[in-house]
Amino acid sequence: MGLKIALFGQAPVGVGCLEGLIEAGHEIVGVYAPPDGRRPDGLAERTEELGLPLFKRRYFRRRSGEAIAEALDGYRGLGAELNLLASVTALLPVEILDAPVHRSLCFHPSLLPRYRGGNAMQWQIIEGEAESGVSVFVPDDGVDTGPLVVQRGGVEIDPEDTTGSLFFGKLAPLGVEALLEAVEAIGSGRAVPAAQDESRATHQGLVDDEVARIDLMRPGEEIDRLVRGCDPQPGAYLLRRGEKIRLYDVSYSAQATREAPGTLLDGPPGALSIALRGGLLRVGRVRADAGKENSADFVQRAGLKVGDGLSD
Repeated sequence: MGLKIALFGQAPVGVGCLEGLIEAGHEIVGVYAPPDGRRPDGLAERTEELGLPLFKRRYFRRRSGEAIAEALDGYRGLGAELNLLASVTALLPVEILDAPVHRSLCFHPSLLPRYRGGNAMQWQIIEGEAESGVSVFVPDDGVDTGPLVVQRGGVEIDPEDTTGSLFFGKLAPLGVEALLEAVEAIGSGRAVPAAQDESRATHQGLVDDEVARIDLMRPGEEIDRLVRGCDPQPGAYLLRRGEKIRLYDVSYSAQATREAPGTLLDGPPGALSIALRGGLLRVGRVRADAGKENSADFVQRAGLKVGDGLSD
């Protein structure tokens, strides 16, 4: 027998869950998606196509943790038996999380209790993890601290992976499978949530511009991981004449270089080659104050030549 489910999320995990829940015979009583940006989120678009109740909210609770009355009132009328949090960035109050008879299930892109927090994927790449995975847990009033229902591991983090490729190509599809498995376990009464091992817990802060600034005195392999971990957001950067030059689509090779770190080297057409400590970083694309551009266009616009430094 299907459950009455309120789905909170965004594309692509939210869309995959929406399709899977409908196929499994569950009733979607409401879908919460982010407010429109430059274009509607894919979950919002698919919900409208299916004619399901759609709510677009950015916030559900105040900084104090108190529920926003309007959000709570709208939710209570849905009669949900389970909340499914499929890649949610907003914090939900306990009045919503604990309201259904089966409470809530939440997706997280790491093997909890390691890498709790909102930038788990970025930190796994930045810190050089070789494997990742996904967790589905019952959220409580902590940050990614609730009991685990499903975990799937064994996801390799390749040397060329970015946060974008890790999420969209690997963890998002696996997350959909894990969430649907957890829903089935809840519905059949087979779910046995297990407390997280707090002795193994780690929690990293946000990957902001302070973290994303490239220190050319660090080893080249560390800089490579930082750039890939910050791709697509916020974008690891060098400062040149007060302008933030954010680097994307990079590849790194360990090799001896005589030039000082940050020096522009001769390289293949269309690529920006930068000397690092112990290696060479090739950059396919940059984003600066002028916007996104390929490396060759940036070099021409900035008037750079081989041997110039890319950082103040």
